[in-house]
Amino acid sequence: MATKAIIAALIDAYWSEIETVQNYIANATNLDGVRAEAIKNSLAADITEELGHAQQLARRIKVLGGKVPGSMAFKATQKYLQPPKDSTDVIGVIKGVIAAEEDAIKGYNKLVKLCDGKDYVTQDLCITLLADEEEHRQQFRGFLREYAKA
Repeated sequence: MATKAIIAALIDAYWSEIETVQNYIANATNLDGVRAEAIKNSLAADITEELGHAQQLARRIKVLGGKVPGSMAFKATQKYLQPPKDSTDVIGVIKGVIAAEEDAIKGYNKLVKLCDGKDYVTQDLCITLLADEEEHRQQFRGFLREYAKA
């Protein structure tokens, strides 16, 4: 029973990473303006890392006996990370990234607790991914402080 719950939580985390990649691509492409360049570059670099997270989660789902779902099972949830109407709204994108990272952190914390005493390999993976998401959040919090001053 614990394995089914862990697989379900891993699938949720997998979809979150996939959706984050989609939205990072959109925001890194759509942002305009001189102030946007650093954020666009950071998002572009993070795309590879977030995609790597999704791949690691997919492998773990398979190892646990689950099935990695295809695109027809996808349901978007990241309203806060949609590209803004104003393509120069850098602060809006930064806030959306922070919200996405906070959701990921919450999900990985849930997984860490769910795996405790049951699945140490998945727990270790989730702790590693959690640390990555915390670093991303901190980086974008720094961007927000800087950009809010201007």
